[in-house]
Amino acid sequence: MPSNSLVGVKFLRRGESSPTSDTSTVDAGAAATIADRSPTAAKGRPTPKRREAEGRRRGPVAPAPLTSKEARARRKSLRGSRAERKVDSAERKATVQDRRARMLAGEEQFLLPRDKGPVKGYVRDIVDARRNLLGLFMPLALVLILSMILSPALQAIVTLAMLVMMLFMIIEGVILGRIVHKRVLERFPDSTDSKFSLGWYAFVRASQIRRMRAPKPRVTAGASI
Repeated sequence: MPSNSLVGVKFLRRGESSPTSDTSTVDAGAAATIADRSPTAAKGRPTPKRREAEGRRRGPVAPAPLTSKEARARRKSLRGSRAERKVDSAERKATVQDRRARMLAGEEQFLLPRDKGPVKGYVRDIVDARRNLLGLFMPLALVLILSMILSPALQAIVTLAMLVMMLFMIIEGVILGRIVHKRVLERFPDSTDSKFSLGWYAFVRASQIRRMRAPKPRVTAGASI
């Protein structure tokens, strides 16, 4: 049976420390050694916060204006003089015009995402080399609308004519889409563009007036592609 006597139990006297105090001393010393080896102790200062680092990079922040007059003066000083603003505006305008001219010329890096790639360039050449009825839709629709305004009695005739035009547009668009998809597969067998996307791209370009197409046509009408 287990004994309930206290024989063998060592009681601490006043002034004596427990064995666990030695262990805690050792642990404290190890922690101090690890702290000495940490990057913070090596640098000799704590790592600055992101906000403090950005504040030092930006420099001192100017005090907020107290009146509306000071605010207007500060905005005017930040904008610069009128001559400088004119120069900046002229430079921005020249940059925009240059980028547009390069885009119209068909330079790849300046094209819109929808027009980039050799496949889209080939589709544009196919459309531009054809004489499409789709390109006549906009001018004919404008003529019909003007005639309807000038003579309301022709409204029924104009409406019927526009319906017929739309029917021809749909038929030609379907035929053009099939032609484009077939020729793209022959030229670019690894193309991932769907039949619908290629057909829609060709349809939209063919429905535009030739001189208004962007990028501008690289081939003449009737050319062999």
